[in-house]
Amino acid sequence: MQNGHGKKVILGMSGGVDSSVAAVLLKEQGYDVLGLFMKNWDETDENGECTATQDYEDVKKVSSSLGIPCYSIEFIEEYRNHVFSEFVRQYEAGFTPNPDVLCNREIKFDLFLKKAIEFGCDYLATGHYAQVRDRTSPAPNGAKMELLRGNDPNKDQTYFLTAVKGEVFDRVLFPIGHLPKPEVREIAKRHHLATSTKKDSTGICFIGERKFKAFLNQYVQAKPGKIREFGGGIVGEHDGVAFYTLGQRKGLRLGGEGEPWFVVSKNIEKNELLVVRGTDHPELYRSTLVARELNWFAGAPPAETFTCTAKTRYRQQDQECSVQTLSNGEVRVEFASPQRAVTPGQYVVFYQGEVCLGGGVISHIAKN
Repeated sequence: MQNGHGKKVILGMSGGVDSSVAAVLLKEQGYDVLGLFMKNWDETDENGECTATQDYEDVKKVSSSLGIPCYSIEFIEEYRNHVFSEFVRQYEAGFTPNPDVLCNREIKFDLFLKKAIEFGCDYLATGHYAQVRDRTSPAPNGAKMELLRGNDPNKDQTYFLTAVKGEVFDRVLFPIGHLPKPEVREIAKRHHLATSTKKDSTGICFIGERKFKAFLNQYVQAKPGKIREFGGGIVGEHDGVAFYTLGQRKGLRLGGEGEPWFVVSKNIEKNELLVVRGTDHPELYRSTLVARELNWFAGAPPAETFTCTAKTRYRQQDQECSVQTLSNGEVRVEFASPQRAVTPGQYVVFYQGEVCLGGGVISHIAKN
């Protein structure tokens, strides 16, 4: 256990059990803890109630029971300008973006860190399931710490941290990263925290419990078009290619006898959605991708060409691959076995053992 005696830390408190237990552990380690609740979105649920209001009430209850000060801060304008606007732009371009990755880069580990420094804090802490440790060898960017997976493989959140600059982790603490989720719940119950039985939040923060398509339709212009069978004729109509993602099965409104239909591609120029029948159709699988906007936590890749494992979506198991850096700063990734529904706009994240190396945005996929 770290000794935080004399050190000030600002903790991002969401009103959930993870950040609540993070506060408990930081106090036990001797840190001077200050809780900060971030409101990034004017979010209301299907009953018209602002869920952020209830979350902040939970933060205040936990902070009061632990005897730590807490404050609320709004990043609504910054979130809209730096995260949400990019989210909409990418969908309009036919990609499937990941706003949680952007939020971590632009808000939680940038603006929030700057706020921590303003408060005179030594560290920023969050309830992410991730870990950091001292590097054994110097990094090109001077970063002293490296990012490790969370100890609970079912909760590891390093995928969502892939766009954060590596130097930032020198001033970040992840108090619960070494714990399995059930133990986090037990700690919360043992300390009688108001959030001990609160359900985990799911989905994208600014959508809440609403239907994703209905929400997106408010911001992305619907442009109906044709659904075409890959290599064949028209089989139906779509509501707008932005509302679909690769590998999607539900919501296509395609019936008939035979195996179910799946989205395999989007033709933006023709405004067509391409589909195939069958879960194991070869067009659903790809062995090669190219990624842009690479962020290496050490400031550079391990080598010009190297082998490692990677994920192309959060819940995916690690996949063996080889990575080749290209002259334009992009990388070409060759997987040992074909991957299902690799989606442009999502992130590919690289690992060597328990160490997260960084990642980038999938720009396009190649034929097998």
